[in-house]
Amino acid sequence: MVVSRPPPALGGARVRIITSLLLLASSATLKAAKIPAPPACGKPQQLNRIVGGQDSADAEWPWVVSIQKNGTHHCAGSLLTNRWVVTAAHCFKGNLDKPSLFSVLLGAWQLGHPGPRSQKVGVAWVLPHPRYSWKEAERADIALVRLEHPIQFSERILPICLPDSSIHLSEDADCWIVGWGSIHDGVSLPHPQTLQKLKVPIIDRETCNRLYWRGAGQAAITEDMLCAGYLEGGRDACLGDSGGPLMCQVDGSWLLTGVISWGEGCAERNRPGVYISLPAHRSWVERVAQGVQLRGRWQGSSQGGAP
Repeated sequence: MVVSRPPPALGGARVRIITSLLLLASSATLKAAKIPAPPACGKPQQLNRIVGGQDSADAEWPWVVSIQKNGTHHCAGSLLTNRWVVTAAHCFKGNLDKPSLFSVLLGAWQLGHPGPRSQKVGVAWVLPHPRYSWKEAERADIALVRLEHPIQFSERILPICLPDSSIHLSEDADCWIVGWGSIHDGVSLPHPQTLQKLKVPIIDRETCNRLYWRGAGQAAITEDMLCAGYLEGGRDACLGDSGGPLMCQVDGSWLLTGVISWGEGCAERNRPGVYISLPAHRSWVERVAQGVQLRGRWQGSSQGGAP
């Protein structure tokens, strides 16, 4: 015998629908929870040759990477996200179509003893700035390196921040350069090749233009370059430091303000280091390397980016 069943009360249906929606929401939340947010940029989580520099500490600069060519240190770079590194375009001159020659070593403090917690990853492709013309000491000497696969962040491998529009460099900024390059012209960093660091003052544009003046219409310092270093010489970046960071600390975070680009000699008098300005190319970097983190708000300023 067929017995007709009355439809369930509306209240019961509503309860079942709400319960189902809650279960779906819970499932979506769990799935979302499996994708961790990137760590805060520019903040080392410390454990425990730049010419005239000093040894850095382990994990002091966790965004600095060694760009290697055929397994040997070639240039430095800075980690922006788990897939992107920024460096100097001239590091890939003549090899732009040969990414397999290059690899990126992350989380290394001493190149001679990278350690089990370092990571080495291949290069998928390199994107130089479209305005770069492959000449020495040229504007827009900046490139973005796409890693073959995402890397795992750790206390030794973290991203650096980019400066937002509130940042304007001044001569009293707390800025440093680091690298594994030569410690003198023609003298390689000795084993175990410990990352070197050097505090450098920002040099105003007028002074820098005067030092590198090449005659009428021949200004060497373009609008996207900045200078830092010591006019008396003796301390500077050198061969092998190219592509590495000029970084300044602002409100507790390290900001990538420049990329080591060129200079005349190493640590020569009145020949400071020249850097490509990150603020000048921030929009291009943001557009290509999605997911970069910005910070700002100089000391004493009421404007800026995220705290």
